[in-house]
Amino acid sequence: MQENTVFEDISKNSSQEIFSPIPKGYKPGKTKFVVITGSVMSGIGKGTTTSGLCKLFADRGINVEPIKLEAYLNVDAGTLNPFRHGEVFVLADGTETDMDLGSYERFTDKNLSKENFVTSGSVYQHVINKERKGLYLGRDVQFIPHVTGEIKSILRDLALNKKAEIVIIEIGGTVGDYENMFALEALREMQFEEGKDNVCFLNVTYVVEPPSIGEQKSKAAQLGIKRLIALGIQPDILIVRSHNKISEKIREKLGLSVSVPLSHIFGLEDSKSIYEIPLILREKKVDERVLEKLKLNKKFTIKDGNKKLKKWVKEMTSNGRAKRVNVGIAGKYTGVDDAYISILKALEHASAKLNAKVEVEWIDTGNWKNRNGRLKGIDALIVPGGFGTRGVEGKIKIVEIARKKKIPFLGLCYGFQMALIEIARNELKLKDAHTTEVNEKTKHPVVCLMPEQYYVEKLGGSMRLGEKKVELIKGTNAYKMHEKQKFIGRRFRHRYECNSEYIKDFEKAGIVFSGKAPNEDIMQILELKEHPFFMASQYHPEFTSRPLKPDPLFYELIKAALKKKN
Repeated sequence: MQENTVFEDISKNSSQEIFSPIPKGYKPGKTKFVVITGSVMSGIGKGTTTSGLCKLFADRGINVEPIKLEAYLNVDAGTLNPFRHGEVFVLADGTETDMDLGSYERFTDKNLSKENFVTSGSVYQHVINKERKGLYLGRDVQFIPHVTGEIKSILRDLALNKKAEIVIIEIGGTVGDYENMFALEALREMQFEEGKDNVCFLNVTYVVEPPSIGEQKSKAAQLGIKRLIALGIQPDILIVRSHNKISEKIREKLGLSVSVPLSHIFGLEDSKSIYEIPLILREKKVDERVLEKLKLNKKFTIKDGNKKLKKWVKEMTSNGRAKRVNVGIAGKYTGVDDAYISILKALEHASAKLNAKVEVEWIDTGNWKNRNGRLKGIDALIVPGGFGTRGVEGKIKIVEIARKKKIPFLGLCYGFQMALIEIARNELKLKDAHTTEVNEKTKHPVVCLMPEQYYVEKLGGSMRLGEKKVELIKGTNAYKMHEKQKFIGRRFRHRYECNSEYIKDFEKAGIVFSGKAPNEDIMQILELKEHPFFMASQYHPEFTSRPLKPDPLFYELIKAALKKKN
């Protein structure tokens, strides 16, 4: 153990000021830590940089574990409005997380868990629970050392439980935000305790280029990084984001201002595709510099000359002969792309495999009347997940048009329920058919609350969440497109379901329930036979779609759209 490493559990001696609990079996230095912060503004690419580095480390054979430390006080992301914070991504274990976890999973091609996502709210909850149990021996519980100690404990538990060689920590928010300062302080302490060779700080900053000035300006970046230095953290590496390539003069100004060598300052201008980012970072030797700082560059070398990485990038990039297809996404969060980011990525995965180029047209179902019911030039339609009453009638109308005009259609979660309502109204002639989520007094509740949800009082983390088994019915399209597997595992996030009392009526109307919960009357996939492609799932296939491994529902949707266009 290094001389500057100080580990003492406060429970052993209540007079100690240091509180840095160590999991049994944890050895300092066995796991290295990379901390990624952002300065100047939010949305500059911390998540993509984290995902890209994960990809590069995994490519070298390193067992890497990403973790997001979010600043907000919500215990998880489940109750967040997509307008404010992007989509809610669901992990296999049912944890509702920030959308960056989806990016981590797609780039690493592995399932993450609740250990990979932490919010300020969850940290405070753990600390308060411990205080109520008397685990702090009568001490006054404070941000330092108790909250920072909790953060360090979470990071070391992750390292130990996952046997990680590198843990990459993305700090949510921007340097200077009050809400993430305790997380930054915890990581400053982490470097002091673990040793400087075991923790690398990487700051993603932004160089502005005001049109009225016509040149790049680095002052905002300098001041943002100096805020980080003022907190006791000296960045080792800078990723400088910009619209155009940064000049050498900008790099020199930044290096001199914040004491980072030019060899550790990397420009990263806007790219056409995020799938190019790992290769760009590799060619600039960003991962090499990180590993040098952590004394791992000689242990984990590149063995195939980037062949595997280049192949991955090439196969995820559509070439000039790609056929264009227009996909309409009909929802109520259409003003924010991030609200449906996993759907957009799933479309990219499918289109890359089919050498197609998807053009998305957003259809605001809350303002449907302004479209006059027309969908010109749309080759496929998606009705995504959602909650509440706004835009419901617009979604039902979209389903009707897709069904009657033979437009390839995919319904996701709420879209599955909207398809049931549309068919009930127009084929079963149940004009009052609805979901009890919207109309509790409907005479025909074809979609109703799941029995297990009747007595749920808390909204957070109380839905049917996470990976569940789906039993596929032999002979159906769903069975065939999933390579004739009897069972598949997919991720769910819902409270309402197809009312089992109407299942036989729906089947008489032409619906084939091709996927269901094993040994239960919970319908999970529906399809129509007399249609080029009409399918809907109660689960979210977009959460498990991966680069080079598109989910079959998205793949077959784009395939049908290409066929329709031709």
